[in-house]
Amino acid sequence: MLASRARNRRTPPTPRVVQRHRGYHLPDDTTTHRRHNTMPSYSTLRIDKDATNPRIARLLLNRPERLNAINDETPREIRAAVQWANADDEVHVILVEGAGKGFCGGYDLQHFGESDIDHPCQQERAPWDPMVDYAFMKRNTEDFMTLWKSPKPTIAKVHGYAAAGGSDIALCCDLLVMADDARIGYMPTRVWGCPTTAMWTYRIGPTRAKQLMFTGDTIDGKTAASWGLANEAVPGAELEATVMKLASRIAGVPRSHLAMHKMVVNQVLLTMGLEQSQQMATVFDGITRHNPEGLWFRRHAQAEGFKSAVQWRDSGKPIPEGDEARALIREMDERSGRAS
Repeated sequence: MLASRARNRRTPPTPRVVQRHRGYHLPDDTTTHRRHNTMPSYSTLRIDKDATNPRIARLLLNRPERLNAINDETPREIRAAVQWANADDEVHVILVEGAGKGFCGGYDLQHFGESDIDHPCQQERAPWDPMVDYAFMKRNTEDFMTLWKSPKPTIAKVHGYAAAGGSDIALCCDLLVMADDARIGYMPTRVWGCPTTAMWTYRIGPTRAKQLMFTGDTIDGKTAASWGLANEAVPGAELEATVMKLASRIAGVPRSHLAMHKMVVNQVLLTMGLEQSQQMATVFDGITRHNPEGLWFRRHAQAEGFKSAVQWRDSGKPIPEGDEARALIREMDERSGRAS
């Protein structure tokens, strides 16, 4: 009788488990051996498998006419492209690069700074709603961080400029290989910005991070390598071969091993407070764009063009602040008719 009951007893189905580790979503066994035969299509980037080594996915930021500047679609498409590569078991490494003259020139100031749009991260209506701003920029940060949270190693291949938000994308990658004359930095720390990924301190330490944050200066590839920010810096003509040699070497390691090693290293940064730093940085980024200094910068860009505003910002001239900035804002608003 007991044996009969045991035979008739239904075995409950085994639940599908998605392994989670503070931001990592690792696939369970039901997703193994998946490969993509068709490549997705995006408006700001492309992703494909390398023609010579399909274990390497190549994510190309593809707005060369705007120096691959970030628009509203870019962060979302980076997330989607990383998810596509994560879901393909043939892919072991994700290589991120830029089309044209550089890696990424940062957020598109012609769109965000010069135009009169009312946008979550550049609100024209008063009073400013900080949580609307925070929600938008936090989502962008999380989209960029899919490169860091991916269980597959990510490599940034930088030529030209990785500036401002472009440096956020580069520093969210695990490894960084630069042309020796390429430049990286976050110039908007002088006015109108705070790097929301907060990666600088974790990549180069507090002393050098403070130097770059206080000055808004950029550094070249050679300096980045000597500071330990870049893994290698090579002449531009050797950049492709150098990156592919590194990526191919990594691609020969089993995916599970790569994921485990990456999780161990990333856990150190999480324990040090990376997520809390990003939360604060994202709040402060919104403040820098809506305080008197940030609003002066935007009004100057709207009145004189973003190139003029950027030239002032990067020249080293004092940035108008406090009451001086407020007076200049009123003056520009009166000239433009905004004050009426």
